[in-house]
Amino acid sequence: MKDVLVIGGGVAGLVAARECAHLGLSVVVLETADAPGGAVAGHEVAGLRLDAGAESFAVRGNTVAAFIADLGLTAEIIEPNPAGAWLHLPPHRPGGAPMSVPLPKAGVLGIPGSPLAEDVRRAIGWSGALRAYADRLMPVLKIGREQSLGELVGKRMGTKVLERLVNPVAGGVYATAAADLEVDVVAPGLNRALTTAGSLSGAVTALRTAAPAGSAVRGLNGGMHRLVAALVTDLDTYDVEIRTSTAATGLTPVDTEETGADGTVTTTRTWAVRLAPTADAEAAADAEPGTLEARQVILAVPAAAALALLAPLGAEFAALAALDWPEPAAVELATLVLDAPVLDAHPRGTGALVAEGTPGVTAKAITHVTAKWAWVDALTPPGRHIVRLSYGRAGAPVPTLGLSDDQLQQLAVQDAAAILGVDLANSQVAGFARTLWADGLSPATIGAPERIRRVREVVETTPGLDVTGGWLSGTGLASVIPDALAAGIRVRRAVLDL
Repeated sequence: MKDVLVIGGGVAGLVAARECAHLGLSVVVLETADAPGGAVAGHEVAGLRLDAGAESFAVRGNTVAAFIADLGLTAEIIEPNPAGAWLHLPPHRPGGAPMSVPLPKAGVLGIPGSPLAEDVRRAIGWSGALRAYADRLMPVLKIGREQSLGELVGKRMGTKVLERLVNPVAGGVYATAAADLEVDVVAPGLNRALTTAGSLSGAVTALRTAAPAGSAVRGLNGGMHRLVAALVTDLDTYDVEIRTSTAATGLTPVDTEETGADGTVTTTRTWAVRLAPTADAEAAADAEPGTLEARQVILAVPAAAALALLAPLGAEFAALAALDWPEPAAVELATLVLDAPVLDAHPRGTGALVAEGTPGVTAKAITHVTAKWAWVDALTPPGRHIVRLSYGRAGAPVPTLGLSDDQLQQLAVQDAAAILGVDLANSQVAGFARTLWADGLSPATIGAPERIRRVREVVETTPGLDVTGGWLSGTGLASVIPDALAAGIRVRRAVLDL
């Protein structure tokens, strides 16, 4: 019998496990993949250890930096190149060529604070800028609380701001179109600031003024995957067992009654968790199912897996799975190591976001990794560059899934050349890797807060059960880590009866 069983070995699961283990509880973590870490993973490309998923963390709230400090990695926190990213956009007029411009600086999620600024005009043209400026002239009576970010931007500033500025940023950050994002989740305080300022651009300016100076993100020297390595090392110190290539296939509550000397009957609940190996499909089918018992269970898996485990527990749980959940987003990343001195000039800063409908490009974004992170640049010889392209937009199949490695590499080279505005050839590729990230259910979509509230409400009333993860807490480590810490605290208090 273990004190705590954590199902899911991504960052959320590891953080929750650590919170429990540090108070002496016995903890087991189950992870379906062959290594823990989830989306904060690393991989080898052309002899370099690089991030295969998350490459940075948001500084808001200082929660991630504080957690990193607790792991002894404060000295490794670094800032990215401040040059910033660009936008790759359709031509202003039919028949023209696609264009690349720097992402306007004074904005929130692409919404400009100064619609007539030169960098905004370059992106949306004079007509788009004048339409956006009309936001400042709209009467206050027309200002109301909007739920949809896309609706808010479209009504206040017009379609050019929405399609050429906001949607590319929304797709890059949340893998979701702005129309489907809930304003109060992705931009807390924006609706309130809009009412106070009298315009959307004024609200953006107010939010930016209140934000701390400096870059909104940080990274780790050597890559964000070092966070997972440090977590695993720390968990090993506290004898936490991490079982990789292992899936939980079912949960069963076990209630035991005990009668005291005074005749009082007390009921104690534990959990029996059915296990199956996942490393080999044939072996998993033939394997004798195992069972692990624990006093407390923390679900730290993606939405689909969590809801599937919860549904058999009763009508309330089955109702959760039947809610109107959106289709999870999937993204495929293609990493290229290129011998291309032409990229020494960093032609698109640290990378670029691609507006939907831009001709000649399939990717939705590119990160110029050696331009963005000094530690990566220091590992590469002169003229060698690393770029990472992202494929897959909300509401559509990932366009690269049916491609062979050679085909995807060729497409990535072509897209990189088009976005970066340079000539590149397949012969310049010194290394290539592809990584598919699926099951990405954004908690920022319209209706998500209510669905999440119902999940938490039902789970909270179930003894011995807790849940955490990005599909509930929000996108990024700045949301995932504090939510996982809170889950760990609740569970250890339940075990220790604190």
